[in-house]
Amino acid sequence: MTVLDIRDLTVRAGARTLVDTVSLRLAPGERLGLIGESGSGKSLTSLAILGLLPEGMAVTGSVELAGTQVVGAGERALTAVRGRDAAIVFQEPLTALDPLMRAGRQIAEPLRRRRGLRGAELRRAVLAALEQVLLPEPERIARSFPHEMSGGQRQRVALAMALACDPKLLIADEPTTALDVTVQAELLDLLDTLVKEREMAVLFVSHDLAVVARIADRALVLKDGRAVEEGEVRDIVTAPREPYTRALVAGARQLESALDPRSGR
Repeated sequence: MTVLDIRDLTVRAGARTLVDTVSLRLAPGERLGLIGESGSGKSLTSLAILGLLPEGMAVTGSVELAGTQVVGAGERALTAVRGRDAAIVFQEPLTALDPLMRAGRQIAEPLRRRRGLRGAELRRAVLAALEQVLLPEPERIARSFPHEMSGGQRQRVALAMALACDPKLLIADEPTTALDVTVQAELLDLLDTLVKEREMAVLFVSHDLAVVARIADRALVLKDGRAVEEGEVRDIVTAPREPYTRALVAGARQLESALDPRSGR
């Protein structure tokens, strides 16, 4: 069974090709890291999966998500798959969170819309979603507005929203980049646990191989919109074939060294 099957995905903006014939597949429980520097096309690829690309971009190829063809689909069909079949967590949680709405109400919306929950049952489900992402005092968090929470708490609320309807695929687009190192590690551990429990497929988008190596089994490296290398994360980290991948690996190792308290830096 395949959750996500992308074949020759191409995204153009006018005469510019931003994503060039990218293909990838994900089965339930599989974790793929989509790696590349800024401008490599990784975020555009992830947005194309849910039909969230900005207006004016032309998309060709095939994106089949849990049996639904996304490329060329209308808004009604796209709305049906969002949250139910796939959900996305962004680098900045305020992208997903309404600053004028309490956290509990924001989590309640997909539960009400997708699962038909109401009243006390809905309230219990909201608190359970907050507890599952290990937020302390879930009742207080549910009553809080985004500006009343820390960055790490906001990202956990965004994750709770994404997982509320038990999607088959979770797209995590640089979800830890804006967090400090300690909170980043905690969130990665939490994500690892939740994914194992639910046997979800995960597409983890990042510029940092060190982060991808903690969460993904396989990796696809993008450069200038094209796939340049694909394989097991262990193989890519220890024996990268392409010069571009070797540069990413070197950068990740330098970063790990810089963040290692034993280095004295």
